[in-house]
Amino acid sequence: MISIGKTIISEEVVKKQFSCDLNACHGECCIQGDSGAPLEEEEIGVIEDHLDEIKPYMTKSGIEAVNKDGVFDYDSDGDFVTTLVHGQECAFVYFENEIALCAIEKAYREGKISYYKPISCHLYPIRISEYKDFEAINYHKWEICDLALLKGKKEQTAIYEFLKEPLIRKYGEDWYKQLDDEVKSGRYDEILNR
Repeated sequence: MISIGKTIISEEVVKKQFSCDLNACHGECCIQGDSGAPLEEEEIGVIEDHLDEIKPYMTKSGIEAVNKDGVFDYDSDGDFVTTLVHGQECAFVYFENEIALCAIEKAYREGKISYYKPISCHLYPIRISEYKDFEAINYHKWEICDLALLKGKKEQTAIYEFLKEPLIRKYGEDWYKQLDDEVKSGRYDEILNR
């Protein structure tokens, strides 16, 4: 593990290679699982504030789910997550060429809103667990991403490198540079080469 400030980064995040392959997985992470995408509390208000700009990119069933249940729900641990449609796909999913994509991200890319998408989605396959004194940054293994592991290996891209942009969004450029320097320093070679 690597410790930076109040974060602890698991060795898998810097050792495992990963590169998302939407053409292979079709965005399954947006339509599978036990609950919606994890949300930070402040993200709920941001999504609610921009809902009118996001709705034109949503599916009819997604809009109906949000109109009925709101933009968030609670998972089995009582944490905030996005609302689901029929207990399956995220309410903010839309489909393009049979690939599940994010309506929030689409609104951002079209210049309608300044919010990109939930940080948990942007960071996937990293999941962050919050504790009293630190945050644990871990790799979340899910078989639907097995092809992303193969693509990452082919491209020689570590998870933390693939997720550079969202990690900077979450923790800042100085934090990311420190992580990158630590990995490349060789101090963790014995751990990372196990």
